[in-house]
Amino acid sequence: MINHRIGPFAVFAACSLAAVTLTGCSESNSASSAAATSPAAAATTSSALESESAPIPADASPKSSAASDSAKLTVTDVRVGGHEGFDRVVYELGGKGTPGWRVAYVDEAVQDGSGKTIPVSGNGILQVQIDGSAYPFDSDVEGYSGPNPVPGVPGGTVTEVNGALVFEGVTQSFIGVTAPGRPFTVSALSNPTRVVVDVAR
Repeated sequence: MINHRIGPFAVFAACSLAAVTLTGCSESNSASSAAATSPAAAATTSSALESESAPIPADASPKSSAASDSAKLTVTDVRVGGHEGFDRVVYELGGKGTPGWRVAYVDEAVQDGSGKTIPVSGNGILQVQIDGSAYPFDSDVEGYSGPNPVPGVPGGTVTEVNGALVFEGVTQSFIGVTAPGRPFTVSALSNPTRVVVDVAR
């Protein structure tokens, strides 16, 4: 249940607001700064953050971060975009709380619960586990009904993103990459809540 969107995100709403208030149109460099602005400006700034340049990942070791105790989040979108030196996979979530994650390379894509092996294109597989997840009836958020897998960007390092299934409070997904051991980073953005995985080209 995933959607695929590629390309830059519009910042026209922020510019229009800036024109009315006679201030410059600028982008925040942190999610906390975005949260301090008005709701409309925060959402636009967050979208701009998602598409702006970032340091190229240089480390392929496993990455993890804890979810908040009260987190009940459901993945509502998955998309892939190409950037200077890396590809970006975005998991957008709805619900409450702050997501955690465990992201690492695995030898094969094995589905939690069923033990089923999932075919993933590419020569390497990143397993993404988003902690603090919940089924839609627990989060009161409707999940996607989009295509699966989501294709990568032509010429990029991400070949596809497969799955976003919840099992025992964890959303499991797999990112296929062109070569095993490509460096990657994981971060979170807010307004809306997102887990972002950048993979070096």
